[in-house]
Amino acid sequence: MKTVLIAGGSGLVGTRITELLDPEKYHINILTRSPRPPKGNITYHHWDIEKGLIDDHALDADYLINLTGAGIADSRWTDSRKKLLIDSRVNSTLLIRNAMKKANRKFEVAVSASAIGYYGHQGDTILDENGNPGDEFLSTCCMLWEDASEKLSDVARHNKILRVGLVLSTAGGALPKILMTKAVKVFNYFGNGQQYYSWIHIDDISRMFLHLLDHPGAFDIYNGVVPRPLTNKKFTEEVRDGAGGGIILPAPAFGLKLALGEMAKVVLNSNRVIPKNFLTEGFEFHFPDLVPAIKDLLKRQI
Repeated sequence: MKTVLIAGGSGLVGTRITELLDPEKYHINILTRSPRPPKGNITYHHWDIEKGLIDDHALDADYLINLTGAGIADSRWTDSRKKLLIDSRVNSTLLIRNAMKKANRKFEVAVSASAIGYYGHQGDTILDENGNPGDEFLSTCCMLWEDASEKLSDVARHNKILRVGLVLSTAGGALPKILMTKAVKVFNYFGNGQQYYSWIHIDDISRMFLHLLDHPGAFDIYNGVVPRPLTNKKFTEEVRDGAGGGIILPAPAFGLKLALGEMAKVVLNSNRVIPKNFLTEGFEFHFPDLVPAIKDLLKRQI
């Protein structure tokens, strides 16, 4: 039986990955600030990023899935919040790397999350994994995050980075907010709606992480999105269709900027990203189209 260490295992993607890992094949070590008793094939281990503490027993693992980081859109981007967004990603990753190096251990495969925010606002430009980074805060955050993740090469035979797109799930993230007005059959797009959204079903992004454990592949960087990015207006139309119909209305950009400040870029930036490397390696998407993806998520409530 192989052991998978998950950092950030209580988050949206980490929770689903844990559910999808076959308990007959994998034991799971989850790093948490608040350990609890073991449950089935899951053991919880203490760590404290600020204090630089990590349970040495957690490091006895074949694989690492690194998902740590404070929520990008959880609150306004004050200077202190920006520092937390960066530190929570960089310091946690370096803590794992340094602890593994000190213990003279190596993972077979390490897969770390990044985000397509790396590319910044690039309009209609089609972006694969070789695309240039943007020049705004979220791009800087992702670059520093990836710089830290690259150092895991010291303690992993195969080290991969997965740039995650807009993850769709009824359990959290953006979709419940998008569906808040579903009951009155109204759905909002943002600004002029022409900015591209690169999205992914929660099961497909979870399967991407697991795929890279079993098939590390030839590339170092992968984009975690479907092959068909949509403009925000088209995205909203297809969410509406998947949710049972209604009307779509614009939410003016100036109002979003007033309410969210710099964080409005999360919904107003255009990221037309494609998963070139996954397509090259033949990854099979279960939900490449949005309407069936929304119907599935609402049916299964995942």
